[in-house]
Amino acid sequence: MQPAVEFRNISKAFGAVQANADVSFSIAKGSIHGVIGENGAGKSTLMSILYGYYNADSGQVLIDGQERNIRTSHEAIGLGIGMVHQHFMLVENFTVLDNVMLGTEGGFKLAAHRAETEAKLREICKRYRLDVDPLAKIEDLSVGAQQRVEILKQIYRSAETLILDEPTAVLTAQETASLFEILRLFKEQGKTIILITHKLGEIMEITDQVTVMRAGRVVGAVSTATTSKEELANMMVGRPIQSELPRAPYNPGAEVLNVSGLQLTDAAGVRLLADIDFTLRAGEIVAIAGVSGNGQSELMEILSGMRLPTSGKVAFLGSELPYAKRHDADGLPKTFRDLGIGHVPEDRLRDGVIKDFSVMQNTVFGYQERVKNRWGLFNFDAIAARCAGLLKAFDVRPSDPDLRIGLLSGGNQQKVVIAREVSAKPKLMLVGQPTRGVDIGTIESIHTQLLRLRDEGVAILLVSVELEEVRALADRIIVMSGGRITGELKIEEFDTTRLGLLMGGMRKQ
Repeated sequence: MQPAVEFRNISKAFGAVQANADVSFSIAKGSIHGVIGENGAGKSTLMSILYGYYNADSGQVLIDGQERNIRTSHEAIGLGIGMVHQHFMLVENFTVLDNVMLGTEGGFKLAAHRAETEAKLREICKRYRLDVDPLAKIEDLSVGAQQRVEILKQIYRSAETLILDEPTAVLTAQETASLFEILRLFKEQGKTIILITHKLGEIMEITDQVTVMRAGRVVGAVSTATTSKEELANMMVGRPIQSELPRAPYNPGAEVLNVSGLQLTDAAGVRLLADIDFTLRAGEIVAIAGVSGNGQSELMEILSGMRLPTSGKVAFLGSELPYAKRHDADGLPKTFRDLGIGHVPEDRLRDGVIKDFSVMQNTVFGYQERVKNRWGLFNFDAIAARCAGLLKAFDVRPSDPDLRIGLLSGGNQQKVVIAREVSAKPKLMLVGQPTRGVDIGTIESIHTQLLRLRDEGVAILLVSVELEEVRALADRIIVMSGGRITGELKIEEFDTTRLGLLMGGMRKQ
């Protein structure tokens, strides 16, 4: 049987950056094929070539044994190739039906085509167990349901080869299990799945074959049944990965943050946070565990100054945070960052970077007043030197300060955000989902930086849906469910069953 997809000597460069170099491998029809590698290894670029977003500088792409010159995504869709991106391509105030119909409206007979499309979508949802209401608005759906809408779009367009780019980066464990059931059903019906992910446990669970990329090249291709997570990690990074990182004994210092009676109610009168009470001390990492959407994001937004609380008190280093008055004694604007609060937001693209600006510019956003000279002008030589040092220290690839940050991989964008916040020497660091969508080598690097800050006496509040990350970093664990704290555990009490009960709303007695 001909492979569903075959790459032959694919090369692609962006200026001086060689994203793909002589990449060759094939993907069997009716299989689930994993493509893994570090951030910036060239995985997404290669898949974008297959989907017609980019055109290769050289090499061939074969679909079902025939060479195809795929110039646009429209041509890729016509060849039965669909792609679900890590950041969903959905119009949030449209319905599921509207999103699926975009680009295939059917001319003047819109009403008839709309009814026909709705009927077809309901049949597809039933057949593939997608559990999506075609008339629901995207903004009212969970992240997992939105992903199912993206898959629904591809099936509606008759995709036989489906590319999934980091599909579980924003999913809960339950949503991931549901997605894998859908993918197995696709495989049973003869469809081909290409899975780009950094999660080696998922690769071992769901794939048939794995191709490993590093620095734009293929460094290994193995059958999943004959490999291990450790072997794959070594191929990805080119060195052994430490399973446990060194950390100083737990020795917390003075109180840094005190949250008391915090409440948040939205404009519709829905209570999002209720009776939030906790403290955080210097030299400790307190992790907030919970299923996404249970108030963690709103709490971090309040603590970082992005959102006003409805009531309650938040004291930082003994003084209440200035939610009502954000000016110093001279009347100048004062941000929470000026007070010594660093913030790594959960959504780096929305809140952490400005993707059309350069890497160098993004290393100073939020701290721009600190890089001015005595005449109030930017010292660009100092900014450039500082940026070069950060890129080297945090191993950002490529290390080009003038490159638009939107061209970096997600993991390297995350490194820039963390480098910016760490370099400001905060007293309190708010860290939301620090390793979402990043590779195993970058995870090790980010964890090392956070533990170093903790050992240096910085207070760190971590929000993560990854329980293994919580286990690796936390000194104490606070569990949230339904906008409330349901329990607190010392790291010695870590137990997934117990945490699961607390995350499900059962309060600790």
